[in-house]
Amino acid sequence: MGEASPKSPFPAESSRGIWGLRRFPRSPARCCIPFLSMDSFVKLTSLSQGRDRIFRTTQYACTLLNYLIHKNDSNKELVSKLKQLESNMSAGRKLFRLGNTVEAVQAARRNVQLSDPILRFCLTIIPLSRAVYFVCDNILWMGAVGLVDVDKEKWNKRCNRYYYFSLIISLSRDVYEIVQMLKEEAQAQKGQWCKSVNHLENNHVRRDFVWTLRVRAEAFLMLLFQSLKSNPPVLLDIVKNLCDLALPLDKLGIYKTNPGVVGLSGLVSSILSILTLTHPALKLRP
Repeated sequence: MGEASPKSPFPAESSRGIWGLRRFPRSPARCCIPFLSMDSFVKLTSLSQGRDRIFRTTQYACTLLNYLIHKNDSNKELVSKLKQLESNMSAGRKLFRLGNTVEAVQAARRNVQLSDPILRFCLTIIPLSRAVYFVCDNILWMGAVGLVDVDKEKWNKRCNRYYYFSLIISLSRDVYEIVQMLKEEAQAQKGQWCKSVNHLENNHVRRDFVWTLRVRAEAFLMLLFQSLKSNPPVLLDIVKNLCDLALPLDKLGIYKTNPGVVGLSGLVSSILSILTLTHPALKLRP
């Protein structure tokens, strides 16, 4: 009898549960965040989206550093250089986003074919709202280079409104994914728990009632923790969207913060975006 080949801590193909959600193996190894290798970095810089994420990371890092240096009232020359670098990164990102409108519309067309009605709605609306956002952003870029005369403040608000709307729908999709994960995890734990409850075996109504009380009173947070632990892409997507949400909230005046919060939120979101680009298994998919 030949030796069994050692099993990898990560699956070669992503397995999915009864709701079609990505299931990572239950081992400590799944919690380890892989580092950015040289091959991943080369692949990242070869993509326009990857270069945009590098520029975005630099831009918000400059925003955060500017806030910290200005708060301490030190080195005004460095503050000026960081502001110039931040402005250049922002202008470069606008150039990279030319043509993203077509890509977003194509993504919406593909997602119309999804069988799940909730996912179909969310994943069609999100790219369409981003397509309009990219149109507004392109108009701002044309105004910045002098091709057209535009009201910068008005178009900036339009950009942020569509960006804000897309993030709200994205978070709604995340909530839907969490609900499905909780149902799956509850069903799995319910089956195991009910096996040990012999005296309730013939009383389905009472058994379901006891299980509901148990989950609500004792195990909901643990159930949520286990669900997110088993599905890192959902957790990363929620954190990224929440960080991104701070940006339009501040710019639209819905919830004013400060450049430090904006810089930190944008920096964390950008790093998570780079992580999902270099390691596609961590990206949330339909």
